Amino acid sequence: MGVYIMEKVSRIAYGILMTVAGIGHFKNEKGFTTIMPEIIPFKRGIVRLTGMIEVVFGLQLLTGRGVASVRKFLPAFLVAVFPANVNMLTHPKPINGKLLPKWLLVARLPLQGVLIAWARRLK
Repeated sequence: MGVYIMEKVSRIAYGILMTVAGIGHFKNEKGFTTIMPEIIPFKRGIVRLTGMIEVVFGLQLLTGRGVASVRKFLPAFLVAVFPANVNMLTHPKPINGKLLPKWLLVARLPLQGVLIAWARRLK
């Protein structure tokens, strides 16, 4: 029983994280387009698409429906958006008028690996 509760809490926590992150893409679209590498076209569309994907993943986790597909596709999604995290570190730009501290940008990179490992363990 205890393991089941921890798995459910983990799934719900990740679901909240993904839903909030996805909504953030729409609330701060300009900030998200700023962190993308210059070479990427259609930034606004990509920010909206990734926001929708995060919301869908989050809602799937919150409802417990489609968790197997989230476990399968979320790690690939996190790898796909990783270049934006690297770009934030190597080409810092203000987001909402503020530069994020370098330590936070550095810490964010291995955090992506933690999120991938966590996604693979969701039930």
